[in-house]
Amino acid sequence: MSIVIDANLSYLQNRLNLSAEKLEMYQGKSIEEILEAEAASGNSLAVQLANELLNDVNLLIEIFKLADPNNKFIILMNMNEQQLKEFLPLLEHNDLIQGLMYFTQDKLLKMLEDVPPEQLVETVLQLFSQEEVIRFLPEEQLDKILTSHDLDKNKVLQHLKSIPPEYIAQMLESVTGEEVENQNHLALLGQVNDLNPLEYKDALKSLQPSQKQQLTLSLAKENPELYQLVDAEAYTNMIDIYKQKPEIVKAMTVIEDEELIKMLEQLPNDLMAMVITQLDTEDFAYQLMRKNPEVIADLIAG
Repeated sequence: MSIVIDANLSYLQNRLNLSAEKLEMYQGKSIEEILEAEAASGNSLAVQLANELLNDVNLLIEIFKLADPNNKFIILMNMNEQQLKEFLPLLEHNDLIQGLMYFTQDKLLKMLEDVPPEQLVETVLQLFSQEEVIRFLPEEQLDKILTSHDLDKNKVLQHLKSIPPEYIAQMLESVTGEEVENQNHLALLGQVNDLNPLEYKDALKSLQPSQKQQLTLSLAKENPELYQLVDAEAYTNMIDIYKQKPEIVKAMTVIEDEELIKMLEQLPNDLMAMVITQLDTEDFAYQLMRKNPEVIADLIAG
């Protein structure tokens, strides 16, 4: 394999003290060929430069114009998938986020379902208010929150105080089959508390949708971890309906680098290489020296 990029011949001319005529003679030659020819002619500067090329980051940047994203891309396109992946952890957080734009919205949402629940919820709350989240969630997801073992029954009873008594009476009637005559609020809550576990869950599920939303919102505002009980797909469906990719990517800035890297590793090599061209030039050159000396050898061989 040989990698041909636009090398900095004027820098080479100055370092090796070459005349314009000699430089013209070397047009089209690789760095290796030039250094070998100069070393053979007794130019000690060529020997010194050859040694430095493998160890001096700044020299590598200068000779091969690594600040040019096009040159970075050419080099990266000569690497395999595993080599490319090793560059991703070196990227800044914002560069990782920008890389997400290479995915389709469908793929982006599918990957979002695999992030830890707390990071998914944080992303969702960047896109929607809590009121919107509760309003847009399917009713079965609200039921999942309200009937979860993670939700303390006493907390639910406390928040049920804000629900008008006629709705609580309807809850009780739906599970007991008997008309509730005494609609005193405290008495009704006492009856809810006396329900067996199965009746209690069925009663909460039977609550009118608007009141169910109010109760869930009230509980979740006090304990935001309840949002993590919602199925990931319910959130991604919501996002897909109401938001576009640029908004989604912007919201994903709350996702940790480790998860973003897992996503970017799923890009095809050419797109992964495009993302990596954003890497700081010095970090890029250092990684080449540290992990990919064979690539530098190919660059020199041209």
